[in-house]
Parts: sequence; C-alpha cells; structure tokens
Amino acid sequence: MQKTKTTFVFTLWLVIATVFAPAVLAQAGGQALRSPDVIYVPTPQNVVEAMLKLANVQKGDVVWDLGSGDGRIPITAVQKFGAVRATGIDIDPQRIKEATENATKANVTDKVKFLNQDLFTSNFSDATVVTLYLLPSLNEKLRPKLLSELKPGTRIVSHAFDMGDWKPEKTETVDGRTIYFWTVPKK
Repeated sequence: MQKTKTTFVFTLWLVIATVFAPAVLAQAGGQALRSPDVIYVPTPQNVVEAMLKLANVQKGDVVWDLGSGDGRIPITAVQKFGAVRATGIDIDPQRIKEATENATKANVTDKVKFLNQDLFTSNFSDATVVTLYLLPSLNEKLRPKLLSELKPGTRIVSHAFDMGDWKPEKTETVDGRTIYFWTVPKK
C-alpha cells in the first residue's frame, strides 16, 4: 500500500512538472538550457547512502550525479564515502545555485562541483560511478550514451527506475524505495 501511494504521489508530481514547469520557467525568466524533464524531488538521505553503498563508492572514485538537484549525492559521496571528486549536472539553474550553496556549507567545494548543463550533451566519461533519479524514458534514452561513453566497469545506480530491457545486476529496497545497480560491460 505504501509503495503504491509513494508511486502515485511521484507520478502526480511528474505530471504536474511536465505540464507546468515550462510555463513557470518562462514566467520567471529562467535561463535553463531547455525545460527540465522532471520536477525536482529530492532523494531521501538514507536512500542516497544506500545508493552509494550499493555502488561501492570508495577512495579514488569519481562520482557523477545526473540530475543532481540540491547536491546531496555528490556531497555525501565525498564526505562519507571518500570519493576523490564528485560532480552534479542539473539543467535547472536554481538547483545549481542551491547545490553550490550546500557544498559551500559542507566545506567540500574543493572536491565537489555542479554544472548547469544538459546531461544528454555533457561529458562525464571520467566517471567511475554514475547516479540517477530520472524517469524510465529518460533512463532508456540515456542508456546508449552510458554504454558507449563510460569505461567498462563503471558502476551505475538509479533510484526508483530501471533501464528497460537492460536488467540490473542488483536491486535493493530501502524504506519502500527501489534502487537498481548495473556495471558497464566490456565493449
């Protein structure tokens, strides 16, 4: 019941975002590269930590968070898991501003940065770990880029949504939320 309610609420937010986000950005004079594909819904901190643990983030890892929102995944990757560097990409300049402020408060700006970019045109090929919280259609659209541009062995973790017929190697549930794990295969 709880999972159904959570899924319904998230789906409702996505529908609202799809219909109203472009108009809100236009009225606000938004400078986004294009309208966001999803409304920002933060990943709970316990799910963030479970995602990074599932990806086995450790010292030396380079983490990229695609659709980074308030920056909690890159910040946590550096602070709690020892990633050498973490970068968040978000198309919404307001999220970038908020994430940068959060990184400053966390005193991690030497290792964490945020880029106002379109993740479909960004270069994140140096990643050893990629994290996502995007819609299934976006995950599937992004999948060819992940498989062609990332090095074999790069770990990918998605909150809530899979990648269609690319079956995850591991799946975990944390407080009713599903996380999926894949490793980029050899070419």
